[in-house]
Amino acid sequence: MVADLVAWLQEEVAKAGARGVVLGLSGGIDSAVVANLCRLAFRENCLGVIMPCHSDPADAEDARLVARHLELPAVEVVLDEVYDRLVLLLTGKPYTPGQRSLALANLKPRLRMLTLYFLANERNYLVIGTGNRSELTVGYFTKYGDGGVDLLPLANLVKSQVRELARYLRLPERIITKAPSAGLWAGQTDEGEMGLTYEVLDHYLLTGEAPPAAKEKIEAMAACSAHKRRLPLVPPF
Repeated sequence: MVADLVAWLQEEVAKAGARGVVLGLSGGIDSAVVANLCRLAFRENCLGVIMPCHSDPADAEDARLVARHLELPAVEVVLDEVYDRLVLLLTGKPYTPGQRSLALANLKPRLRMLTLYFLANERNYLVIGTGNRSELTVGYFTKYGDGGVDLLPLANLVKSQVRELARYLRLPERIITKAPSAGLWAGQTDEGEMGLTYEVLDHYLLTGEAPPAAKEKIEAMAACSAHKRRLPLVPPF
């Protein structure tokens, strides 16, 4: 699988006439696996970007750990100040740490998307996303945020398969066992936000089997987020 994904990345980047790839390093398992694949595919033309935005300092440290482990060139762009200014401009009020507003939280991945595309445009690189099949199916990503990318190498793998791939690649254990989180606010986790465990979600995606309530929830989330997985609609006439 690794060789196939590496070859696919190389082929798609070549088709686009690009020179290499850029990706966000969040300190989580998905970005670590994608970083490893990108490093294998583009040894000389691969850039990781660490983008704290009122984030847990441990996440940035984990991202640095991944960069060191892979010997991956990386830059750090702290987005706190630009985020604060944008929140003040949009709401007329200063940013208050601990706020649980999804609209405000989604500004963070959208600022990261802007950052990645600026760095990609400078270098003629493509932006590589880190979303997996589990997240993409239920819409657990920000439209034009972490969903705003050029290629999604993990899109056919559920979370448990990503974890297996991470172990195969011998990524740091603390990255593999870390509780998945989008870092939207302090203490936020993927499973808490979705209201589903990855175990249940992955099992449903792989087998079609789940407790009735979970199955109903997954299918409803997939339907409501369909707009995130397609290009903008145009009139049929």
